[in-house]
Amino acid sequence: MIKLVIRRGRLEDLDGIAALEQVCFASPWSRESLYRDMAENQMAMYFVAELDEEVVGYLGIWLVSEEGYINNVAVSPSHRRRRIGSALIEAMLEATQAEGIIAHTLEVRTGNEAAKRLYEKFGFKEAGLRKGYYEDNGEDAVIMWRY
Repeated sequence: MIKLVIRRGRLEDLDGIAALEQVCFASPWSRESLYRDMAENQMAMYFVAELDEEVVGYLGIWLVSEEGYINNVAVSPSHRRRRIGSALIEAMLEATQAEGIIAHTLEVRTGNEAAKRLYEKFGFKEAGLRKGYYEDNGEDAVIMWRY
């Protein structure tokens, strides 16, 4: 049986993370942007989900003062509905709270009901709206916070 492994992301994971960006998001981060964030941004922390040594999910967060800004959560479409997103969020919350983070925030597309339900399961609550936030189609973003 193949076991899911959740661990801190490393530069060696860059190709897998970049590939997930391409299949999961309408406006993906470039490989170069991901590299700079992972290699140079001291506030950035990444987590990956691996199945059989393949990166099937990832989460990126920036730690600013006592807050964590979740910039991306992605799970391969072929591996969704297997609690991988939940496992990534659980690992991130445990690690960031150990670092002194007391609040977490993120933006999610207004139409992404599955993602909103996932975040609500972990105590995130809707706190505002960013009109026209997404460049690809002008969709609004729901701002969510967890304290």
